[in-house]
Amino acid sequence: MKKIDLLIAAGIGAVTAVYFWSLFGQPGIVEKLGGLEGLLWLLIPLFAFLAPLCLWIAFLIGKKYLFIFQLAKFLLIGVLATIFDLGTLSAFIAYFGISSGVTYLAFKAVSFMIATVLKYIPDKFWAFKKPETAQMSKEFYQFFAVTLTGLIINVSIAHLIVNVLGPQFGLPAALWGNLGGIGAVIITFAWNFVGYKFFVFKK
Repeated sequence: MKKIDLLIAAGIGAVTAVYFWSLFGQPGIVEKLGGLEGLLWLLIPLFAFLAPLCLWIAFLIGKKYLFIFQLAKFLLIGVLATIFDLGTLSAFIAYFGISSGVTYLAFKAVSFMIATVLKYIPDKFWAFKKPETAQMSKEFYQFFAVTLTGLIINVSIAHLIVNVLGPQFGLPAALWGNLGGIGAVIITFAWNFVGYKFFVFKK
């Protein structure tokens, strides 16, 4: 493992902390934190430390089981893409004032597709270490096919959480919309890893 791997992990950890800091600061949830909101900034150094630590542990385990190290890097890239996905979704919700229904699903589809396409390069060259460029056009189409299936899974899960179940536990609709996005991402993550590893970036 190289130092750049640890630096990338630390950066992703810090960005993730900033995202959760802003999420917890939203009206409707910040009041539930009591006096803890003033300590949310501690998430930044904590996540910036934990992310490279976990990557290093995955690297050690990966000496025997390579897929563990790949999975760890794929997860980090996925976290960054998820933040971009959810950030875009939040921007749509805030701008248009719509957090449910068919329009919400359209927002979720667009944000997911943009985030996933942007992660093709880091997945290929960092997570799965496949530097060959001769078949990139074919490879990208395969990547897109796996991603498109992931999109269907992603939007279906988001629809189930947001439109079928609806806001729970007294949470605001906008926040519940973001939580629906998180739930969708977790399920889609497993599908994408298997598809990318054994179909798109297979060696």
